[in-house]
Amino acid sequence: MNRFVTQVSAVCLCLAMVPCANAASKKKKKQTDLSANPLANVNSKQPDKELFDKAMKAMKKGKYDVARLDLQTLLNTYPDTEYAMRAKLAVGDTWYKEGGSAALTQAEQEYKDFITFFPNTPEAAEAQMKVGDIYYQQMAKPDRDAQNVMHAEQEYRQMLQQFPDSPLVPRAKQRLRDVQEVLAQRQFEVGQFYASHENWPATIARLQTVADSYPLFSHSDQTLITLGDAYVTQAQTAERLNLPPKAKVELVKAYNDRAADAYDRVVTRYAMAPHVEDAKDRLIAMGRPVPEPTQEQLAESEAEEGSRTSVKLKDRAMLLVKPGPSTVRAARVGEPALTDTPQTTAPDVRNSTVAMFNAALKSQPLPAGPSYGGGATTASAAAVGTGTGAGAYAAGSNTGNAVEMEAIPSGTSGGNSTSVEIVNPGANSGGATGSEAAPVAGTGTEAAPGNGAAPAAPANSGAEYGLKPVVPPADTNTALPPVDKPAEAADQVNDVKAGSAPAQVQTGTAKGKKNPNVPVDKSKESSTKKKKKGLDKLNPF
Repeated sequence: MNRFVTQVSAVCLCLAMVPCANAASKKKKKQTDLSANPLANVNSKQPDKELFDKAMKAMKKGKYDVARLDLQTLLNTYPDTEYAMRAKLAVGDTWYKEGGSAALTQAEQEYKDFITFFPNTPEAAEAQMKVGDIYYQQMAKPDRDAQNVMHAEQEYRQMLQQFPDSPLVPRAKQRLRDVQEVLAQRQFEVGQFYASHENWPATIARLQTVADSYPLFSHSDQTLITLGDAYVTQAQTAERLNLPPKAKVELVKAYNDRAADAYDRVVTRYAMAPHVEDAKDRLIAMGRPVPEPTQEQLAESEAEEGSRTSVKLKDRAMLLVKPGPSTVRAARVGEPALTDTPQTTAPDVRNSTVAMFNAALKSQPLPAGPSYGGGATTASAAAVGTGTGAGAYAAGSNTGNAVEMEAIPSGTSGGNSTSVEIVNPGANSGGATGSEAAPVAGTGTEAAPGNGAAPAAPANSGAEYGLKPVVPPADTNTALPPVDKPAEAADQVNDVKAGSAPAQVQTGTAKGKKNPNVPVDKSKESSTKKKKKGLDKLNPF
């Protein structure tokens, strides 16, 4: 009995406490709503406060034009109100939430005006952050136009540099990491494209820019490995060039040193990256020592790789629908780059390669002869400009040498002239190329050897190059033989001579009529319509 009474008393006590709890929660919720507005006393019934609250309610309901009208009325009617700063910022918010290219452009202008009028307020950092968000929302994929991405990077950098004490700094840093991930992915894809087409100066320029400008890129290990592979390929190309041995060794060593530096950076800076073992294998294949990363480098690389979000099937599916880029693999830790590093361009890489060739060739003078007639600058330009591999230097080295001709023994007794019989004068009208030219008639001298110029003809020779025309002797009256004409062909059977009537076919019947009894072989007649057989006779078509 006592136990039952105790239980009933406990239930009644719980029921009595429920209304108190509801009242407390309602009271707490009401206090939270009242303190949501940090501008002034919410119980105030001032007209500027009423206009501001009305505009905020309209903006929450999506009536952005009504909200803008109320805010403009507030600013024009009460220019000295304490809500002026928030009202000016709210005008930009209405354009920002409305969306669209025109609305976002207008929102950017409103935020810029707000920063100009209120540069030292906490709301100025918020306005600058929203300017970066405007371009962030309009970013395209890495293979598209990158103007919005570059503008977003510039605005976020300005926000971090101008407002370093703002509570929005962590969010701005993460947005900047996402933006730089997209820019690095763009440069990386372009570098891979040039590598697939074996354009090594352009490949090195793009990948070196990614490695220097965006150290937090999710594919930094692949970037440096591809960069090292490009240098190794150039070293292999230099080994096939026709260079002096010492110069070739120095040039190959310079390329291999650059490749080893790229692989070393993967092992030390990105020790926990997925492709670090590939870099180690390449160093071992080159005979270079594999460096050991320090504890700080290991901790930094581990933190970066651990902060990245794995790409799921949902993220890949969203890329098919989402117009913007994917920033899932962007790092969540680390300091993004706030300044632009000098970018590497393809002309810079080519000039560096030319300088390497010249330095290698100056260490050992070129031997005299046709193999190195082009000089140092010609050698480097041929190797870099073509980019086709072996034989580039040798192909352009003999351009300045004359072509040697084989001497033909003289057929005359004097030994100071060469007789050449010209069978067809018109054949050599373009100049002698592979043999010596014919001697000039009547002079006893020879023309210059075949160097691309036509042989000189005598002044009175005309177009026959000194050959006499075939004419009958002047002291005889013998006429030339008649010109041979082909015999007339025999008359054809089916030809009808002029003035004759066609013969009538006599078939034993009336003149001009056919004999109906004459058999005709229809098997020899051509017809596209074949006779139907079997069941095909029943088919009317």
